[in-house]
Amino acid sequence: MDSESLKIFCAVAAELSITNAATRLGRVPSNVTTRIQQLEAEMGAELFVRAGKRIALSAAGERFLDYARRMLALEEEARHVVTGGRDGGALRIGSMESTAASRLPAVLAAYHRQHPATRLELQTGPSRQLIEQVRMGKLDCAFAALPPNNDEFDTMAELGLQARPVWTEELLLLLPAGQPAVHAARDVQPRSLAAFPQGCAYRQLAEHWLGMAGSGGWRIQEMSSYHAMIACVAAGACVTVLPASVLQLSPAAGALRTIALGQADTCLVWRDGFDVPAFQHFTAQLWDLAA
Repeated sequence: MDSESLKIFCAVAAELSITNAATRLGRVPSNVTTRIQQLEAEMGAELFVRAGKRIALSAAGERFLDYARRMLALEEEARHVVTGGRDGGALRIGSMESTAASRLPAVLAAYHRQHPATRLELQTGPSRQLIEQVRMGKLDCAFAALPPNNDEFDTMAELGLQARPVWTEELLLLLPAGQPAVHAARDVQPRSLAAFPQGCAYRQLAEHWLGMAGSGGWRIQEMSSYHAMIACVAAGACVTVLPASVLQLSPAAGALRTIALGQADTCLVWRDGFDVPAFQHFTAQLWDLAA
């Protein structure tokens, strides 16, 4: 199970095509096919289901894919550490959509200028899922929202994680332009919340403030971007909760009504003991920029 076989397997899993994977890897298709067959023989299981010229990951292949990616990442991390950072390595960063849009462009650009040999990989998602991926080693670190007095994050140390606040976000309830004055949650119209899927800290805060628990009058529209959420609010179809820093990026900012809901910290979360050179450089620069 050498690293080259793992790279070939991951490429075929991503492309679901021997031909496309071979092109991506600069190999001939027959070589890719042979290496996959050798890997399957070594594993004692079929990693792909073949139907004519089409292939798909088998159940065993889906389970093995996560291990293959982690082994390749660990190999790259080891080389990076042993060379003292001369091998640029990679840094796998997770982030909420809001942070990726409003905070990270300047941070990542500055890091790339100083450390061009390090490959930065960015993945977005809700806070809870990002934290779990850091814990499992699928991400090296992540920017996640930690609302104040949230017991869910009190066990960070027990999970083998560390967290440090980087930015404090002003959270807003965004309402359509025609919304009458709001004195309490019961005054909010329409009764529809645009939000990211479960695991988003801002969604949790919105549900609590709006008193949605046990209420049959509310419905949730799950969306994948703040652009879509703001557009739906502008159309009068729903309300949403988002950081002021994100709303400032939208041309619709001045036309919609807002209510301040308080603050939430965006923290950098990482595993105890994770201290490779690329991460050291990243945090040193991050603390300077956030100061």
